[in-house]
Amino acid sequence: MTPRYDRIDQLRAAALLWMTVYHFCFDLDHFGFIDQAFLSDPFWTTQRSAIVSLFLFTAGLSQAVALHQGQGWPRFWRRWVQVAGAALLVSVGSWVVFPQSFIYFGVLHGIAVMLVIARLTGGWGVWLWPLGALAIALPWLAPAAMAHWPALAVLNEPGPNALGFITRKPFTEDYVPLLPWLGVLWWGLAAGRWVCTNRPHWLGGSGRGSGAGRFMATWGRWSLSYYLLHQPVLMGLVGMYVALAP
Repeated sequence: MTPRYDRIDQLRAAALLWMTVYHFCFDLDHFGFIDQAFLSDPFWTTQRSAIVSLFLFTAGLSQAVALHQGQGWPRFWRRWVQVAGAALLVSVGSWVVFPQSFIYFGVLHGIAVMLVIARLTGGWGVWLWPLGALAIALPWLAPAAMAHWPALAVLNEPGPNALGFITRKPFTEDYVPLLPWLGVLWWGLAAGRWVCTNRPHWLGGSGRGSGAGRFMATWGRWSLSYYLLHQPVLMGLVGMYVALAP
């Protein structure tokens, strides 16, 4: 059995914790306990970007470890099917709760596509760094490109906007397109490939660390299940309070 590296799982758990706090505040706003502009206030939009970045960077690290350990395509596809299936559940669940703004290309949808790209490009070495920078920079060129070539405006429509080369954000509860986010995953992949080769001890071993560290590592290993369940539970608890409170 190939070993797991606790520090990657702990990073993923830190993203889960941050995401939970963020979504709890979002639910409080949804039910009217607070009044916040989650879609426009930099305090919240910056946090969302940081949380997504941490998830994608750790996904890149994990792919680097998998490649370094020689994990084959069959194991990759087994995990990929879990991620893609979870993305489908998110779409269905969000359509039930938010039919006008359901999630059709959120973080899990993006990760499902990016994982395949990462697997195919994992051997590109140092080129992953400039490619990541290019992916992050490209969306900034969209306004100028569409001004010169109006036909590119089709990339703003649902479906093509999964690429992320857009000039207007879609009306959806979660949106994580390939650009710029593939760049963050590529940087995680590049960093992971270097660390696995040159400083593997930085990633930690399995079962090491304090009690809190072990808890975070265990939590991070169940990230997909937690991601699917946390928001229905949070919304259910807040909604139950609204229904039962005098």
